[in-house]
Amino acid sequence: MPAFKNLKMTKNQVLKGVFLVGLGATSYGMLATFVKMAYDEGYSTPEVTSAQFVLGILGMLLINLFQKNKKGNTVVKATSKNIFQLIIAGTSLGMTSVFYYLAVKYIPVSIAIVLLMQTVWMGVVVEMAIDKKLPALKKIIAVAIVLTGTFLATNVMATTASLDWRGIGLGLLAAASFTATMFTANHIANHISSAQRSLYMLLGGAIIVFAFSFFTQVGPFQMGIFMKWGIILALFGTIIPPLLMNAGFPLTGIGLGSIVSALELPVSVTMAYVLLNEEVSFLQWFGIVLIIVAIIIMNTNASKK
Repeated sequence: MPAFKNLKMTKNQVLKGVFLVGLGATSYGMLATFVKMAYDEGYSTPEVTSAQFVLGILGMLLINLFQKNKKGNTVVKATSKNIFQLIIAGTSLGMTSVFYYLAVKYIPVSIAIVLLMQTVWMGVVVEMAIDKKLPALKKIIAVAIVLTGTFLATNVMATTASLDWRGIGLGLLAAASFTATMFTANHIANHISSAQRSLYMLLGGAIIVFAFSFFTQVGPFQMGIFMKWGIILALFGTIIPPLLMNAGFPLTGIGLGSIVSALELPVSVTMAYVLLNEEVSFLQWFGIVLIIVAIIIMNTNASKK
């Protein structure tokens, strides 16, 4: 009976982690559309990223204060070593935003999403290197299905515009940075609350974003970005995703978590369809279905284990 109980608890924890990572990825998937809309109104990448991180940090501070007042002394506090590690690790979060938002400037959004989704196989490779063993056959099959679905869902075959090598490079760098962020969420200071971890990682990301903004902003900084798009970008880019993923990835592992994070893609396509009136073909919807099927396969496998 104790073994069965532990098995049930493990199963529930994995499913909980899948749910949290899935919600975080869904939130992150909305960003590309919002950033595109902000660009259309004349805001720059430094303005978009700065507003996102400033308001994101303020929001995370409020969440931490609320938890501290509610739980009191029961909240496990981060040590100086934990804080330093999370701030350094959080720089990858800032790099992901900068690289991804810059990539959208040089290549179509659909191609940028394809490149960002290379996180799927990068995550499995990282897990394989850490565990020093080949991934399970179902995981390999699921990755193949996700990549096939990604190819179809982003309508790459219908893209005739020439691709800028700068956008391709920035997109791959964004994927590598996002993989590093997921690795961090799975391995560093797991004993403290996800709100604390998210706050310190955002501080690390802010270092990258502010440095980028300082050296690249041309002309006066448009403060209107904070009220116009800053709150939305902070909520869906720097508050919800890291908070949920920091709580979910330790439960799923980086391999399963990276595959579940593929939900970002169908959400991005749907948002573009609804808010930007972009045409979505049958092949794109079919690709989205393939990705969902792969996620179901992975979840079923995790539950059985």
